[in-house]
Amino acid sequence: MTNEVHISKMTGKLEGFRAISTNTTTNPYCIKQNASGKADNICTHCYSHTMLNTYRKNMQASLQRNSDLLSRKTLEDWQVPRVLDAFFRFDAHGELINENHLHNLVLIAEANPHCTFALWSKRVDLVRKYFKQYLKPTNLILIYSNSRIGKVLAQPPHPFDKTFNNVPEDQDVELQNCTGQKCKDCLLCYRMDTTDTIVEKVKRY
Repeated sequence: MTNEVHISKMTGKLEGFRAISTNTTTNPYCIKQNASGKADNICTHCYSHTMLNTYRKNMQASLQRNSDLLSRKTLEDWQVPRVLDAFFRFDAHGELINENHLHNLVLIAEANPHCTFALWSKRVDLVRKYFKQYLKPTNLILIYSNSRIGKVLAQPPHPFDKTFNNVPEDQDVELQNCTGQKCKDCLLCYRMDTTDTIVEKVKRY
């Protein structure tokens, strides 16, 4: 197993971004939510599960290395990636595994103060517990990924900065501000001086 964090070059909507992701298909939280069978749970429509089990199956090995490396112990200084990017995504695939995973992402943000990092998570309990002990880096944007389809949450739960919501295509059309443009041309999620509430129509995979 390599001891270097794998950085992915993103495509599609995220073209122009790089990301540090983990393996959705082995994350107990993701597995449970994906199999919940609840029609209003966005995790049942998970793009990552679909991709990693089909046409992007070859990505699983590198993402699993990240899952193991980030969740098991604190990274050594030489293992913390130094990046030149202005904006960077955490967990384009996957969800926080445990507090150690989150701690390592914080270390990466702290080591790269010139870069703004955005982290999407549904795990309010884990995030709150961690940030009761540690300060949140000013260059880390925490986005609460609302699991309930059609229930726009305007107020981010503490200590999150923004909410990301999914709605049916014909619902809350006037609120939909994530409408398929390239993320690098939008940056609603990657800048603090934009909206706190991001709304996207549900995609089917």
